Amino acid sequence: MNAQIIEPTIQTPYICFDPHNNKFEISGKSLPEDADEFYKPLIKWLENYKKNPNKETNFNIKLDYYNTSSARYINTIIKVLANLSLTHKVKIFWYYREIDEDMQLMGEGYSESTGVDFELVEI
Repeated sequence: MNAQIIEPTIQTPYICFDPHNNKFEISGKSLPEDADEFYKPLIKWLENYKKNPNKETNFNIKLDYYNTSSARYINTIIKVLANLSLTHKVKIFWYYREIDEDMQLMGEGYSESTGVDFELVEI
């Protein structure tokens, strides 16, 4: 399976879905004008990855900010990972800045709503 790497822009985050190097990351700001256009191919990629995943998947989410349309897709990504965690080892690392209580609370909410091994990382 080919890696899916997207460089960040002012409105979209850095994406690295690289199963060969076991690196999975979303980082930066997520404010795409068309969240469907940006995130649907990523969801499709993850659904395909589920067919032949690594034995362990560590997924890093390092978002500084994301809008409500992006939140829907972040939630979907976490659900796909939760589904994968039923058969394979999955751990989500949710990074947030010490002063960003909103991002901390979002991470805590996702952690509580899924059965995925979830670690909040303060930076």
